[in-house]
Amino acid sequence: MTATKPKHRSGNPAKAAQPRYRPEIWHRNHRFALFGIVGATALTLFAGFLGPSAVTLTLGPRHSYLPPWYLPAGVVKPNEWFVSIVIWAAIILGALGLWVGIRALADGWRPRYKRLFALGTVLSLLTICVPPMTSADVLMYAAYGRLQAIGRDPYEITPAEVFRGQFDPVLRWTERPWQDTPSVYGPITSWTQLVANKLGGENMHDIVFWLQVFSVVPFILACAGVLMLAHGDPRRQGRAALLTIANPLLIWAVVAGAHNEALAVMFAVAGLLFMRKNPFVAGLGIGLAGCAKVSIGLWGIAMLWAYRREPKKAVLLCLGTAVPMALAYVLWQPTAFFQSLRNGGYVSVGSWANPLYRLLDVFMTGSHAKIVVGVISYIGLIVIGWMLSRVLPWTPAPGLDKDADLQRDPLTIALRTALVLSVAWLITSMYTLSWYDLLAWMPLAVLAASKLDKIMVIRGAALSLAYVPGRAIDMGPTLDFTATRMRDTVSPIIQMAMVLAVILWWRQPDRGELFPFRKDKSPPTATAPKVPASKQAPSKVPLPRSSSPKAARTGTAIPVKELASRRRS
Repeated sequence: MTATKPKHRSGNPAKAAQPRYRPEIWHRNHRFALFGIVGATALTLFAGFLGPSAVTLTLGPRHSYLPPWYLPAGVVKPNEWFVSIVIWAAIILGALGLWVGIRALADGWRPRYKRLFALGTVLSLLTICVPPMTSADVLMYAAYGRLQAIGRDPYEITPAEVFRGQFDPVLRWTERPWQDTPSVYGPITSWTQLVANKLGGENMHDIVFWLQVFSVVPFILACAGVLMLAHGDPRRQGRAALLTIANPLLIWAVVAGAHNEALAVMFAVAGLLFMRKNPFVAGLGIGLAGCAKVSIGLWGIAMLWAYRREPKKAVLLCLGTAVPMALAYVLWQPTAFFQSLRNGGYVSVGSWANPLYRLLDVFMTGSHAKIVVGVISYIGLIVIGWMLSRVLPWTPAPGLDKDADLQRDPLTIALRTALVLSVAWLITSMYTLSWYDLLAWMPLAVLAASKLDKIMVIRGAALSLAYVPGRAIDMGPTLDFTATRMRDTVSPIIQMAMVLAVILWWRQPDRGELFPFRKDKSPPTATAPKVPASKQAPSKVPLPRSSSPKAARTGTAIPVKELASRRRS
């Protein structure tokens, strides 16, 4: 399949030869992976530079030389089909590049993680040089900051209540469908929205630039924190760089849309860095993350579970979490916490739940249908989470002591549990979007490869494609029909398939396929005739390679079944 040839460093032949990865098939070739990753960003920049269109936001007049940059109005009028196809191509190319990169890693590619991190950083910074795309959420961020700037409470009043009664140079550029919705974001996120308005003044273009900065900087810092979690293991750091900062699905979903997900994840990753050292500081990190977005509480549950055998550390974690949460949600913004829970009552069109909700809506009221779908969603979260906990291999987090038990290491437990809970929530939630996947990609990048790699790539690509164009604007009937079918038919089917993939993984954990429907044709293992115990000669049987302490330190994934049998022995 591949060949690894020695390569001497130029200028110093005395040094040992370094192995070079030489793939022989394209779908394991790291060069194709890098081409897909860079090409996806290039297509995104091209579509954005053309200016306002069906996929690129309209930001109003420009009064400064600040990014985002695009062609002046009237130079070109981008065709809605053309820009949509360009973005669809960018998402597909990026997903294929990531898929090939993951396969190349499994086949022996050992990227230089510093170069890969630098590449992802450059691609992310270039992405904010053009206007945000497909999602108009960033315009709502600007609107909530504008309400604060003029002395109004974004948790009590909506942007529409203001701009329908008076002219406002910022609020007038917002788009449907969230203009009548109060803010659902945490106090720290609201503070960044206010700061963006202070820096950008009364110009939507400049405000959006600062909101893009407040999206990309936390994203880069969060990815840097993941590389720190993988310290001491260059192979793991290469995987971490590919699946986070150089991940084209994340660059598209988080950076190109200027979403604020990375702000919460940045604080949460900082908390994880202290799991082995200081539980109180770890609690401060997850508490600050919760002040940005409440959904990060899944990681908080994972961190608390990691300390379940150490009550004192669990108490310190809770105290550290309570300090910023109390200051933010009790003293600073007492109405923010309940408003931030509103997302749990929505059904997103691209989720698995939308077809079921529409079916139930025929036989009952919309509110009752949401309750039924919500109950199924929460039951699914518990069931899928339990299934994943049974089959996801145990991978020690880097830096574990030589003789330490990985099942008692708080960082290892926190990462694995955070991954289980995040994936279970993402694929069973009735309201799910592609930028939410950042919660799962971060712990996944530190742990060993598993079927979740493929599941997350397929899920993220499908959701991203479903929301192009993703705005509530007028478009041609043919494009509207195509985009709607992608969103309400194709994407839900794929999301259901990902739930099925987890169930099949739990049912047949030894099969390597994502959908093992075909009968396993591997030859059965020959069984030796039974010998009475009294006639058996004593012998020493070596332990499996993956059960040795050395394997644990090098990051070998240990199946759950093997761990259970070793505990019984």
